[in-house]
Amino acid sequence: MPSRLPAVPQPVTSPPSSGARHDTTALLRGATASTYADTVRAVADDVAARLVSVTQPFSGASRPELQGLVDAVDLDGPPSGTREALREAADLYARHAIWFHEPTYTAHLNCPVALPAVGAETMLAAINTSVDTYDQSTVATLMERRLVEWTAGRIGFAVGGGDGADGVFTSGGTQSNFQALFLAREKARRAGVALESMRILATAASHFSIAKSALLLGLPDDAVVAVGVDAKGRMCPDALGDALVDTERTGDTVIAVVATAGTTDRGCIDPLGPVADLCDAVGTWLHVDAAYGCGLLVSTTRRHLLDGIERARSVTIDFHKSFFQPVSSSALIVRERRDLAPVAWHADYLNPREESGEPTPDINQVDKSLQTTRRFDALKLWVTLRALGPDGVGAMVDAVCDLAAAVRHDLATDPDFRVVGTTDLSTVLFRYQPDGLDAERADALVPQVRRVLFDSGRALVAKTVIDGRPCLKLTLLNPDATLADIRGVLELVRSAAHGLLAGEALAGTDEPPCRDVHPRLARTEGDAR
Repeated sequence: MPSRLPAVPQPVTSPPSSGARHDTTALLRGATASTYADTVRAVADDVAARLVSVTQPFSGASRPELQGLVDAVDLDGPPSGTREALREAADLYARHAIWFHEPTYTAHLNCPVALPAVGAETMLAAINTSVDTYDQSTVATLMERRLVEWTAGRIGFAVGGGDGADGVFTSGGTQSNFQALFLAREKARRAGVALESMRILATAASHFSIAKSALLLGLPDDAVVAVGVDAKGRMCPDALGDALVDTERTGDTVIAVVATAGTTDRGCIDPLGPVADLCDAVGTWLHVDAAYGCGLLVSTTRRHLLDGIERARSVTIDFHKSFFQPVSSSALIVRERRDLAPVAWHADYLNPREESGEPTPDINQVDKSLQTTRRFDALKLWVTLRALGPDGVGAMVDAVCDLAAAVRHDLATDPDFRVVGTTDLSTVLFRYQPDGLDAERADALVPQVRRVLFDSGRALVAKTVIDGRPCLKLTLLNPDATLADIRGVLELVRSAAHGLLAGEALAGTDEPPCRDVHPRLARTEGDAR
């Protein structure tokens, strides 16, 4: 599909009178305001046209093809101007991007984005606020702090007052988890606990960023201790109790227990209340990673699944998963404001310590963030909540969970598929394994089927390993997707598996291989290319 970007008028300006020459139309300012409007409008028109015309989540171009297109661009070549550069980018990037709004995209925790948030993204990108210090952000800092308070209230934390809840927006769940564990580590270190004896308890299904954070925090290689799970993959309170006792017996110290409210693979929620009971009993920091399950905070039918989250010491929230926000939009929320203190670092040119003693000191959010320069990503959530309301967002969360339940029912009654495990959210795990197909061959089909679908570009599914066996995974985060859409994806899975098995059968004969065993996956000339 060729770019639809129209010509963008260029303002007429005089060359600079002195100094090095530069393109005076390149920067956004008053004199280029009309060009800015035309440029953004042209890009929006092009993207809108693609949204209407796209029929599959990926073009299907091979990696060598894409590498060739990228390598062909001369980044040291002569300037082409804004219009031509954007046209080139549209033909290279937009043409071959993964489109998460397509209902046949079911692979990872990527959501279609709320339209009000996209509008807010345009605003914040142009103004380019940094919310690290108040003198760079003014009202933006106040709006972010209000959203942090709103989120804390939804969790169930007490807000307001000197020791009320607090938090900060982050780049994503990985950064939020890292900061939470840093705070837990600092609390333990200041209490005299040596790094080599610090331990973190979590299930094997916890996000990989937990183990990675332990590494980055200088903890021992065996610092993260796996806690046993029940048959559904949720943390077992009895196993957690045993792990707490065993750790104490060895002379080590549990600095944090990480419970997951929405595991990446199963979409399961650990029993937060019983886990909190055990943490309270021994005075251990409880961190809840709700990056995936945070959307339940605004659900009108499933909020109870997060009961107990209000007893956590810290909570990770990913608005760019379950609140349908553009990347990036995440937050770390702590129950007590003072827990953020170890993050603070003062610089004379930015947030000098002496200012904190003034009657009305500046509100510098760099004091509680791991980042310095930081985008005003909170604006996207602000506009979304004002446009749709919390219940509107919650209805979309319920829609994807309802869809997952319907898909699981379909699979359970289909003789070609086997459902794997259960879920609390919107993931569906399954295998293509009709009667008569041995488990080992079904194992081998999992990555092959995924690859066939990806290479065709017509549908994207994920793969993972559950209880030692590979399986396919649908991650349903599109509230506009219908059961018919997902049934279509499953038919593509079935067709690909039939084709692969038929190809194996033909390999043992003198017959030429059949290229149209699964014609619905075949890419036609010019498809999204």
